[in-house]
Amino acid sequence: QVQLVESGGGLVQAGGSLRLSCAASGRTFSMGWFRQAPGKERESVATITRSSGMTDYADSVKGRFTISRDNVKNTVSLQMNNLKPEDTAIYYCAAKSKLWGQYDYWGQGTQVTVSS
Repeated sequence: QVQLVESGGGLVQAGGSLRLSCAASGRTFSMGWFRQAPGKERESVATITRSSGMTDYADSVKGRFTISRDNVKNTVSLQMNNLKPEDTAIYYCAAKSKLWGQYDYWGQGTQVTVSS
């Protein structure tokens, strides 16, 4: 069982930046960041594959957020720039234990709050 530990959330003003980090206790395949705002369903924010580093972003964050990973350190990060109030949510780090499986490892979540 791989453990995921997130860090880096907090309170920031609109237009500001935050960097989220996630450390995995073991090797994983694709990793990603998901978020859930109050009263809304959880949504995928950004994902990155292990081998090729191919990334995918939600349309709402394209051009503002950047996901990256370090396969040696088993970490994934999310650089968030030009934050908007609508980015306020709990952000979860997730990872796949199998190449073609679902995201089955989840972190505890970290709160990101963007004030207007």
